[in-house]
Amino acid sequence: MAEVKLHGFWSSPFSCRVIWALKLKGIPYDYMEEDLHKKSPELLKYFHKKIPVLIHGRRPICESMIIVEYIEETWPHKYPFLPIDPYERAMARFWVKYVEEKGPAIWMVSQTTGDEQVEFKKENLEYLRNIDDHAGTLGKKKFFGGDNIGILDIALGCIAHWTEVIEDVAGVKLFEAHAFPYLHAWTQNFKEVPAIKENLPDRDKMLVHFKCGRE
Repeated sequence: MAEVKLHGFWSSPFSCRVIWALKLKGIPYDYMEEDLHKKSPELLKYFHKKIPVLIHGRRPICESMIIVEYIEETWPHKYPFLPIDPYERAMARFWVKYVEEKGPAIWMVSQTTGDEQVEFKKENLEYLRNIDDHAGTLGKKKFFGGDNIGILDIALGCIAHWTEVIEDVAGVKLFEAHAFPYLHAWTQNFKEVPAIKENLPDRDKMLVHFKCGRE
């Protein structure tokens, strides 16, 4: 098998998406931690110049969910992330696209103040409400992928671990269990999977890092 290498950053949920995908599929890889203020020459030679970047052989792949799809298509029989049914595959991709479009609002809550922050909070609450409604259709299934983690679960990983830190940094409350019961139950199930639980950044360390960023 060609060498697999990942350039990432410890607190990035986008890097973690790729790490989770590789761990779930049992794909061995080398990891290179990047200093985002002084990026490595190897990272800078790729046109994207942003983490995460996956190198398979000598071929770079950029953008976290594109990388996850690449991993799925390259090793489809090891812990599949997409359902077999074409309609269900299309719907999974639809929701991933929705997460990619609307999810960044949560980061803007921690980067803004005043009226601007209020608007981003409203946008984020609507986003969480729509995801919670979708989670409510799962029935007894633990994950959006069914009995196992799927591609949408990986895309939503930020909610499961980063949201509380963002709330503390921004001084606002976004993700309350009583308001989003289905999504809250999902986060508990998601974080208990060993490949996820063992590859989550330290919460206290993230809090210090993101507070510095806000200041």
